[in-house]
Amino acid sequence: MRATWTLIRREVTAYFLSPIAYVVLAAFLLVTGHLFYLTMTSLTARGPVGIEWPMRGLLADERFWLVFLFIPPLLTMRLFAEERGSGTLEMLLTAPLRDGQVVLAKFLGAWIFYVLLWLPTAIYLPVLLHFTDGRFQIDPWPMATSYLGLLLAGAMFLSLGMFISSLVRSQMVAAVVSLVLSLGFVLAAFWRPEMDTSGLTYRLLYFFSVPLHFSHDFTRGLIDSRHVVLYVSVTVFFLFLTVRSLESRRWR
Repeated sequence: MRATWTLIRREVTAYFLSPIAYVVLAAFLLVTGHLFYLTMTSLTARGPVGIEWPMRGLLADERFWLVFLFIPPLLTMRLFAEERGSGTLEMLLTAPLRDGQVVLAKFLGAWIFYVLLWLPTAIYLPVLLHFTDGRFQIDPWPMATSYLGLLLAGAMFLSLGMFISSLVRSQMVAAVVSLVLSLGFVLAAFWRPEMDTSGLTYRLLYFFSVPLHFSHDFTRGLIDSRHVVLYVSVTVFFLFLTVRSLESRRWR
């Protein structure tokens, strides 16, 4: 267990030593800060230009998801691809750690840094919670469900990116491939032809479309067990595939 925690600390520390992490953080805070400003502007507006659910202004905007798409690939591209490219992966695999421990430690390191990206946005919450113009008081529950959804969805995208990183030597290739695969969980929200919302096609698009999960449920204070099952099962699936990928290298 001590070796696992040591590897987790190593992974988290590595992010703070990488310029890419600071670029990601700056771009992320710039976009979320801009969307928060637009949300506050909508809250103070009257009539049809107002907003009913404040968290939708932050997490249901296309600009947010276009930026979000790049975060997991950039955070995971180095996890194993860098080790393979530098030749240190073999040394890591000969350490007194099982493959599952290595995968879990690297995943938790990436996920912890992902959580740290969201910590600065906590300054928005007191502003929203104390906002009132005499007409209403904002319910804190949708904020809690929104952050819960972000933690689970982030884990899913990070596990996908880590699996791709375990397959290739190039960090750039790992980032591009994981970005393309991640599009499958996002694009359906922005491209969907006119269709019957009760039809099977729409239900399938809705099941896999993460932005729609936030637009319809998480940002409104709703937790749909189907979304939770999707995020958790996909995360576990890709973690399992990553372990198998490492195990296969031992027999080469």
